[in-house]
Amino acid sequence: MSGFWIAMFGVGSAAFLAGIGSSIGVGIPSRAAAGVLSEQPDKFGRVFILVVLPSTQGFYGFIAAMFMMMKVGMFGGDINFDMSVLEGVQFLMAALPVGILGLISAIHQGLVCTSGVELAAKQPEATMRVVIFAVMVETYAILGFVTSFLMINALG
Repeated sequence: MSGFWIAMFGVGSAAFLAGIGSSIGVGIPSRAAAGVLSEQPDKFGRVFILVVLPSTQGFYGFIAAMFMMMKVGMFGGDINFDMSVLEGVQFLMAALPVGILGLISAIHQGLVCTSGVELAAKQPEATMRVVIFAVMVETYAILGFVTSFLMINALG
């Protein structure tokens, strides 16, 4: 197997894993928000932020995948098909922090945001407190993104 295809597996893993996490993470509070909005449509602005927060992990994975594709020359027309297996494995390893942490943190952030949606229905003034909790979960996705970014930049 060519190192290039291992690197491409890494590219796909970064976007795919973080994207799955964001899809699940957004879906969980969306269901709760739909229930709240069916009875209190005026709460849309408060619950919207809680519903979209878990989507950021998918963006982190997508951005990391784009950086990796730039590194292998996919946007410049000079694709490095002759990459060694070791180089391909390095790309794959660089993709794992953003992919895995994106997957896990987005799901857990969705669960935290669901609690916030339920709180917004009863105590709208307390909604932003839950956003702080959700941002704490986001911190680990950011750390995964930064780790992947630094690893990608270190690749030749």
